Amino acid sequence: MKKRVVLLIPDGTGIKNYLYSSVFKDDNFNISVLHGFNDTTVDYLKQHTFVSQFDKLPRFRESVIEKFFRERSQLLRLHYFKDLVNNETLVSNYRPKKNSLKKKLFYTAVSWRKRVKSYDTIEKLDLRYLELIKKNPVYARLKEQLKQLQPELLFCTHQRAIIAPYIFVAAQELGIKTATVIYSWDNVPKARLMLRADVYYVWSKYMKDEMSLFYPEINPDHIKISGTPQFDFYKDRSKLTTRELFAKQHNLNSSKIWLCYSGDDELTSPNDPFYLRDIANQLILEGLDHQYQILFRRCPVDYSNRFDHVLKEFPELIKSVDPEWTDAGTFASVFPRINDVDLLLNTVFHSEIVFNVGSTMAFDFLQFNKPSVYINYDIDNDVDWSVKTVYAFQHFRSMPDHDCVLWLNNINQLKNVLQQIPNLEKTSAWYNRINSADFNLNL
Repeated sequence: MKKRVVLLIPDGTGIKNYLYSSVFKDDNFNISVLHGFNDTTVDYLKQHTFVSQFDKLPRFRESVIEKFFRERSQLLRLHYFKDLVNNETLVSNYRPKKNSLKKKLFYTAVSWRKRVKSYDTIEKLDLRYLELIKKNPVYARLKEQLKQLQPELLFCTHQRAIIAPYIFVAAQELGIKTATVIYSWDNVPKARLMLRADVYYVWSKYMKDEMSLFYPEINPDHIKISGTPQFDFYKDRSKLTTRELFAKQHNLNSSKIWLCYSGDDELTSPNDPFYLRDIANQLILEGLDHQYQILFRRCPVDYSNRFDHVLKEFPELIKSVDPEWTDAGTFASVFPRINDVDLLLNTVFHSEIVFNVGSTMAFDFLQFNKPSVYINYDIDNDVDWSVKTVYAFQHFRSMPDHDCVLWLNNINQLKNVLQQIPNLEKTSAWYNRINSADFNLNL
């Protein structure tokens, strides 16, 4: 008999990793998706995935008191572990928008006495929050929805969705087994786990150890090392096109070497357009523009116009190969079209090297034995941000060696960096540390 599984998919990467892959495309599963997508998105997913049943989540509004406990727990956790692991950057993960007087007053209350001596204080906040959410009107509606669906397993593809704790508490009260994926290798220290599950899937032993450190109340036996499906798409070489066809499709010069510039979102790296311009200018200055061309792939969730002036300035040197992602409504801001899987695969395969600010794309390029360059210098402008903060983030402590990637510490070093022989064995060692298992959920 098929196992009835309800997938809660809060974001576009969850669609890619779990609906466009073969993870649940199995005769052993009867799959339905809980979602907040619009009708156009659902129609597209029905057409391009193996799922036919999509169940829309009820409208949801978090009360002020619920939000207070959720936000305060996150903030206190960050401050508590900032001191424990001696890393000030942990608190930089807490960046609420204070764009009104009401919000300023709210976050002033949240921030009152940010430091706690005992972890028990944080646990009590979490327990109080989990009790409060049962009083939200959406809780009863979710409980009734799960009764009708009668799943044997509720599986969430991203642990940070605000509505997820409500659904998980309802499922657990109904005796439904629950599981969540810890979305990415950098997510554990960010204190964005409010739901409580029966099973937590992580990429590696490194992540499991981090979970036990940052969430000591969770039984380690409930944390399972599963790997991630995120890089499995690269194993399907049938999706690769010829270099000539790829060049024709994206207005690239097939006789040149393609350098991929992989953009971050604006919050992560506000200076990305300046870095892209620097690389373009330096290639021209060094007389390398006749040899190289820049393939620019923006962050899929970055719909800003902040790169437009750079693309207009270098129309022949920089060619934008935009991700095929589409606006998906309120619950998930954007989602990937299935063609983007092939587009990313070919972008990585046909580029020789990738430049970015601390991105996971280093591991994507490793799948084809391609090197990555981390940009590591600041721009002299009025932006209150430093790249040094990025590389001090807790997840970069997973690097076994500084030379896991190439480093561009000054734009004048660009030519030398392009001539360096990368040590991909060190990149592999890093990858194998944070993703230490072939993907298998063992459901």
